[in-house]
Amino acid sequence: MNKDNLERAIALRRELHTHPELSNEEVWTKARLLEFLKKNTKNLTIKDEKTWFYAVYHAKGNHKKENIAFRADFDALPMAEGIDIPWASKVEGKSHKCGHDGHSSSMMAFAMEVDQKGAPNNLFFLWQPAEEVGEGALQCLPLIERENITRIFGYHNLQGFPLRSVAVRDEVIQCASVGMIIKLKGTPAHASQPESGRNPSRAIAYLIEKIPEETKKSTNLLLCTVVQVNVGNRQFGMSAYYGELLLTIRAVYEKELEELRDNLIQLSKKKAQEDGLEVSFEYSDYFPETRNDPKCTDMVRQVAKERNIQLVEMKDALRPSEDFGHYTKKCPGSYFFIGNGVDYPPIHTTPYDFRDEIIEVSVEMFKGLAGMTTSPSL
Repeated sequence: MNKDNLERAIALRRELHTHPELSNEEVWTKARLLEFLKKNTKNLTIKDEKTWFYAVYHAKGNHKKENIAFRADFDALPMAEGIDIPWASKVEGKSHKCGHDGHSSSMMAFAMEVDQKGAPNNLFFLWQPAEEVGEGALQCLPLIERENITRIFGYHNLQGFPLRSVAVRDEVIQCASVGMIIKLKGTPAHASQPESGRNPSRAIAYLIEKIPEETKKSTNLLLCTVVQVNVGNRQFGMSAYYGELLLTIRAVYEKELEELRDNLIQLSKKKAQEDGLEVSFEYSDYFPETRNDPKCTDMVRQVAKERNIQLVEMKDALRPSEDFGHYTKKCPGSYFFIGNGVDYPPIHTTPYDFRDEIIEVSVEMFKGLAGMTTSPSL
């Protein structure tokens, strides 16, 4: 790829890194990306959709064209930077520890390459907010039908794979998950007479004890992680009468996720009835399974081969979730990974920082998927 484009993308990535914004708060980030796009391209049509935006390249000529979309995300995480780097976060308690700063800058580098060199297909460059909470893709879904998108691609950087390699998998590549809150309400009582009230503590303990049985009901991966337990208040004269059990439930397949959720609902209702408690449920951070279309994934394989990029075939779906699956419910697509290195720090950890050298790999992959000509070996 063009060296100047790469250098500008790296500079942008580091600038974004210093100004992290959390999901659904990405006002500065979106404005800066739009500003950069307008300044560094001239042949793209830009569509501002309030919380998200996209740019369009209309291919020239009378030949048959595909409408191909490429997606990047731009939200950060609620965790401190924790490492000494020149472009460290300037916002206390917030940082780009997932690499979305790199994803957005990769997309910008790709857009600059297409703007300068052209492409044989109509291309749609999508910048999405709020991936970390599973809400961003839902906001951007109108793009698929509005622009008659025929296929969509995206990537994530990830540790555990050789640096600059591309990892792929047909069908489900990342698990479905949802946050589940079980709310149990009894009746208050004096701490000296707990038997006169209804305390949810035992019911919550019972549910936690039963979780392993529920996750063994499938030969596929089923996980139910306790993330928080809230029972009562700091009042030593009162017996607790309200409690919440917060869980993250996870499965390879959405159908089995729904079955696990339904089983937990029935178990909770039964126990609540036995203990004379009211029970209700709340949900958060829903992520569908990320399911790849095999034909689209074969395109990823072919481009990696043409670019002489190392290809890794993944045996199992990854446990972490990703909201890209909302797009592939609407049109064919494929999501792949670019390796940060086998021993590189994992995403969502303090030592992590996006590796700028994989921007070039992502751009070359996207260019190939867009139908652009092969570049020299990386």
